[in-house]
Amino acid sequence: MLKEFKEFAFKGNVLDLAIGVIIAGAFGLIVKSLVDDIIMPIVGAITGGIDFSNMFAPLASDVTASTLDAAREQGAVLAYGNFITAVVNFLIVAFILFMVVRSANSMKKKEEAAPSAPPADVVLLTEIRDLLKR
Repeated sequence: MLKEFKEFAFKGNVLDLAIGVIIAGAFGLIVKSLVDDIIMPIVGAITGGIDFSNMFAPLASDVTASTLDAAREQGAVLAYGNFITAVVNFLIVAFILFMVVRSANSMKKKEEAAPSAPPADVVLLTEIRDLLKR
């Protein structure tokens, strides 16, 4: 059983998948930082100083805090600002993945469109045929 697991775990596809997951996790952190630290502050400045990280709707009557963290301590809140930020994160990642898949498809089409050279034996037989015709 250990031998079978070892064969499975060290196949190329499994290792490629593991590397992809690790890179995707790191990429997700980069995109999160991009959105939280660069894009959302710019959007907030454009919209008149709105801080999306502290946008929430209280779901309990005893929530009176003005910041999201303090409001969560007081009771249930609907943190729609965080949801907006998550949607922006998703859109950026989806767009980048779309561009990667698009470029991969474009490269694949170019490879398929390029005529492949015939094998050497076919070339040789064609030359012999042409010589015999003369």
